[in-house]
Amino acid sequence: MKHQSVSASQDRITIRHVAKDAGVSIAAVSKVLRNAYGVSEVLRNKVETSIEKLNYRPSVAARGMRGRTYTIGVLVIELSNPFLAGVIESANAALSESNYKSLIGIGRSASSIEASMIESMIDNRMDGVLITAPRISGKVLERYARQIPIVVIAHHEPHAQTYDTVNSDDRKGAHLAVEAALRQGHRDIAMLSYDLLDSPPSVVAVQRETGYLEGMKQAGLEGKIIRLPPVAADRRSAIKNFLTSQYRPRAVFVWSDLDAVPLLNAARTSGVRVPEDLAIIGYDNSPPSAIPLVGLTSVDQNAAQLGRTAGEMLLSRIDGRENAQHVLIEPRVEMRGSV
Repeated sequence: MKHQSVSASQDRITIRHVAKDAGVSIAAVSKVLRNAYGVSEVLRNKVETSIEKLNYRPSVAARGMRGRTYTIGVLVIELSNPFLAGVIESANAALSESNYKSLIGIGRSASSIEASMIESMIDNRMDGVLITAPRISGKVLERYARQIPIVVIAHHEPHAQTYDTVNSDDRKGAHLAVEAALRQGHRDIAMLSYDLLDSPPSVVAVQRETGYLEGMKQAGLEGKIIRLPPVAADRRSAIKNFLTSQYRPRAVFVWSDLDAVPLLNAARTSGVRVPEDLAIIGYDNSPPSAIPLVGLTSVDQNAAQLGRTAGEMLLSRIDGRENAQHVLIEPRVEMRGSV
């Protein structure tokens, strides 16, 4: 990947120019940029109007003047997801090649925690932030990306201008899952997702639901999405209810291995034969899915490529690249015994 260097010019817009144009203090501008708590909408609108008017972009010039710390903040949604470990390890390997060290924070699917941790990473003068599956909105990410280079994994925001995204092509992956079930002779194919509440289209599960419905429609079949409780809720009872339902489908595409592996385990321990009674396809191709006793067919996101691509993109952002890049990694289905 070609890196572009940018040199600061004498007439570059600074935070002082923004403060003067907005008629507020420098401290007030800083609070808005950090998305600090307690900032009024009136103040935010004033400052953001001046930022857009003056095309203020502090992330390259300001950080370049004070020197690099060669530290990267890595914000993950959780540590219990085995798929993420491969992504972070690959990204860290790419960053280490350029002598960067990574410090990890855990967002716990809470936007307030994520926002606080990003602010801490900025305050601690880290050179960039790598984020996986954020719960905070793209609008908030845009604000932070004006202060620090940001690359986001598992967040579909193809029109973002101030930060980059790297994703599995989740819509295509779900479509491939439907095709894999059809090739095995299944027609009664449901999708097991979760209660999305008010999740935006940037969330991977939304993209996968869209791909599943498109695949079913293309096959001339009616799609059916069955929802588990929201993220972070106990799903065991809901999975049991799904398995014992008289309306249980013949095959099911599960939005993630996080639920597909427990579903497969619950099926086998309750006497539901896999794949004879229920065919199961997951998404992630996480390490547990490949264990012979599990043998879960799953859509492979290519964790190594996701992580390395994100790491390299963050390095080029730090080196001065300003144009946004949005990359989709080609998925494939890893066939095993569960279908």
